[in-house]
Amino acid sequence: MLYLKPANFEDIEKEHEFVAAEPTDENGFINDYHGVSFEDFKSTVLPRMIDFSLGKNLPEGYVPETFYFLWSDEGNADDRTNHRIVGELRLRHHLNASLENGSGHVGQFIKKEYRGLGYCTQGLKLLIEEARKIIPENELYLHCNIDNPASLRVMLKNGGVIHHKNQSGYYVRIKLRN
Repeated sequence: MLYLKPANFEDIEKEHEFVAAEPTDENGFINDYHGVSFEDFKSTVLPRMIDFSLGKNLPEGYVPETFYFLWSDEGNADDRTNHRIVGELRLRHHLNASLENGSGHVGQFIKKEYRGLGYCTQGLKLLIEEARKIIPENELYLHCNIDNPASLRVMLKNGGVIHHKNQSGYYVRIKLRN
């Protein structure tokens, strides 16, 4: 079973391991914390992630954003030792002009060995449910690079419609409410 969990101190070791190993930029998913030490993750990165989800200490031009980790329980929900992080999804709580014409509400990354197994499709489905609770807009705005057809398929499988495209990417909308 897959589930989403916001960044938190309870899971700090597994979160650090995942974030530090993520590439700096893969298909437009930016990770500013590649290679971060555990101490820096604990003292700076994780508190920043949590603050951002609360709308605190945001850099100019940023909007609140929740960092979710996509967990797999490997069939045993009660035994937390077998739970592992397979991906990270980010949900920006509302749009500004830059996001509306750029990356939108969502960022998604699935660890390489878990790609092509439906994790991203299920992760986005779970994120859409969270978005319905948070996002004031009636649609979820998403973007993917033109050379990332797998990400586009994930969006379309979750009810996405291509709004438009340009030389660099597809801009997709998913209805949250009527």
